[in-house]
Amino acid sequence: MRIAFAGTPDFAVPALDALANESSEHELVGVLTQPDRPSGRGRAITPSAVKRAALAAGLPLSQPQTLRTVEGRAALESWRPDLLVVVAYGLILPEEVLALPRRGCINIHASILPRWRGAAPIQRAILAGDTVTGVTIMQMDAGLDTGPILMQRTIPIERSAVSGELTAALARLGAETLRAALGELAAGRLAPRAQPAVGATYAPKIEKSEAPIDWHASALEIERRVRAFNPWPVAETRLAGESLRILRARAEPPEASAGAAARVSAAAGTIVEVGPESIVIRCGSGLLAITELQRPGRKALPAKEFLRAVRLSAGEHLG
Repeated sequence: MRIAFAGTPDFAVPALDALANESSEHELVGVLTQPDRPSGRGRAITPSAVKRAALAAGLPLSQPQTLRTVEGRAALESWRPDLLVVVAYGLILPEEVLALPRRGCINIHASILPRWRGAAPIQRAILAGDTVTGVTIMQMDAGLDTGPILMQRTIPIERSAVSGELTAALARLGAETLRAALGELAAGRLAPRAQPAVGATYAPKIEKSEAPIDWHASALEIERRVRAFNPWPVAETRLAGESLRILRARAEPPEASAGAAARVSAAAGTIVEVGPESIVIRCGSGLLAITELQRPGRKALPAKEFLRAVRLSAGEHLG
C-alpha cells in the first residue's frame, strides 16, 4: 500500500519509524506535520519531532497551516496515498481528507476507546486512577475519536509511572500495534467494529491552571496529579514565597512512621517529616512523601540532594 503519515510530537515518531522501515511491505510516500512553532524558554522557532525524523529519513514533507484549503491538501493529493496514518497530528481532518485515500484514514489513539476520547487520554487516565490503558487503532470518521475500532492492545499503568514514561511506553506499543494492524488490513483479515455504546469518557486538554496543588485534597489524588503533570505542566506549590515544582511523590498512610498523632493533627500543607529520602507533607487525608522537586531556574533534584541546599523543618508550610 501507498501510505502517507500525519503526526507532530515525539509520541508519533515510533510509528513513523515503523512505517519507514516497512518499505518491503508498504511504500511511505509522504509526511504531514504541523508548521514550525516557537518553543522553549527562548521561544525559538523549532521543527516538530516528526519533521526532524522525516528529514533524517529523506521523506517527502509538507507542513500546511490547514487542510481545509485546496492549497493545504495539494501535497497529500499529489502523493496519491491508499491510506493515511494519523498519530497526534494536531490538525482537524476535513471530509475532503478523510475521503481522499482509497482505504481511508486510520489513527493511533493512546487509550482503550471509547474511554478517554480527546486530547489528553494519558494524563486523564492517571488522574482518574486507572490501572490499565493501551492503544486503539481506529478508522477515522468526522467525530472526535468516535470511529470504528480496528485493533486494541493494553498495558498496565504502574503506580510509579509518570505521564512522560507512560507516553513513551504507549508510543512504542502504538508502533507495534500499527505494524500488526497493517498486516491484517493488507491481508483483508481486519474488520472494523463499532465502539461500544457505553463507557465513553472525554479527556480534555491539560491546562497550566491545573498545576497548583491543593493540599486539602487527598494524598492519593495529589500523587496522581504529580504523576500526570510530569513532564508538563508539572505540579507546583509555594515554599517561603517561592514556586516549588513537585516531580515525583508517593501517598503514604498517616501511621507510616513515628509521630503518627502529630502527623494526623497537622494542617494540610504542613511538613511533618524531613528526610533522609523524602519530605513528608500532611494532606487533606493521608500523607504525601515528595521524592523529587525543583526550585525556579534550578535543575530537578532528588529530595536527598535538595535538602543539602535547602534547610527544611517539620512544621513549615507549603502552599
